[in-house]
Amino acid sequence: MNFAQSFIEAIESLTANKMRSGLTMLGIIIGVAAVIAMLALGSGAQDSIIGEIEGIGTNLLFISTDNENVINPKPLTLADAEALDDPLQAPAVNAVAAAVQGAAEVSYSGESSVVTVIGVTPDYTQVQNMTVAEGEYLNDTHLTGQASVAILGANVAEELFGRANGIIGESVRISGQPFRVIGVLTAEGGSDFGSADDQVLVPLTTAQVRVHPQDTRGEVDTIYVSAISSEAVQDAITQVSNIMRERHHTEIGAEDFSIMSQQSMVDMMSTITGILTIFLGGVAGISLLVGGIGIMNIMLVSVVERTREIGLRKAMGAQRADILSQFLVESSLLSVIGGGIGILLGWAISALVGLIATASDFALNPVIGLDAVLMATLFSGAVGIFFGLYPANRAASLEPVEALRTD
Repeated sequence: MNFAQSFIEAIESLTANKMRSGLTMLGIIIGVAAVIAMLALGSGAQDSIIGEIEGIGTNLLFISTDNENVINPKPLTLADAEALDDPLQAPAVNAVAAAVQGAAEVSYSGESSVVTVIGVTPDYTQVQNMTVAEGEYLNDTHLTGQASVAILGANVAEELFGRANGIIGESVRISGQPFRVIGVLTAEGGSDFGSADDQVLVPLTTAQVRVHPQDTRGEVDTIYVSAISSEAVQDAITQVSNIMRERHHTEIGAEDFSIMSQQSMVDMMSTITGILTIFLGGVAGISLLVGGIGIMNIMLVSVVERTREIGLRKAMGAQRADILSQFLVESSLLSVIGGGIGILLGWAISALVGLIATASDFALNPVIGLDAVLMATLFSGAVGIFFGLYPANRAASLEPVEALRTD
């Protein structure tokens, strides 16, 4: 018996029991759909998060206090930031901005929201690639005078005022204290990962005194440094490290600060989301094994039901390989057809989740790669062959005389 004949007979056998064949394929359909959907959503989330980080630029450095290398680390200060902004000592540095941040309640006329309030210096928008859609940005006068002024993110403005324009000069309360609105940031949209839309910016000196009081005078949480170019990032790291070690009197390997580049954050997030995607795909893949067990169970039932047919075919000259191939083709067809339907269902599920995420103002574009489709197809086919091998071998091993005696 050739493959074409085995294929035709397998189709006839499966269509003769449509309900049973459909229910058998259901396990494979659900398994493949789950794998495709999880991989697509995982890849989409990875692209969204990395895109948000890369949107700031790959030449950005983050300096924070390191509590692991030393027992009593010195805090970062505004003076440290000013020292780093020296073109003679750090020629690879383009701009430096210090910041303190934390959650605080912002309210206006009965409307309130708890958002991230960041105390910053004038160069903050430059290093973070931010722009002001309306009004003006913070300047040195605001900083030195500890001015009670604020710049609102687009979402914060919408939530408090119901609009993101025409609010310059209005007064809001931050932690119960009045601040005059002098600007509104340009809406970034997309996900909330580090989005400026949900932030409020105030002068650093004002935040240190009135919003986020510090234990040490001039202490800051983070210093942001932008290199003159992506190629100069490593030089900037070296120059910044030398300046900070000299100011904090620490040796190499015993620094009380840490420096992380934007690219290292991208690599770290890519690794984390990649592992998470594989984990989700692996969990979803368990359902494929359950579907395979269902195929084995039905094929064993089919062998019992068709024992006389198998005996008759063997008595008429059918070889062991003929019987084996017939049942393997049937199990493979169940798996492959179920896999194909599962791929379509997985695409539909991921697309639906993407639409829901978009409606919720979260940038998530599910990505169904060719590798995921090929993996799901090959794996479902392998499941059909693997779990169909035992029933097929059992059918092929039946003795003709014994099979014909079966009622």
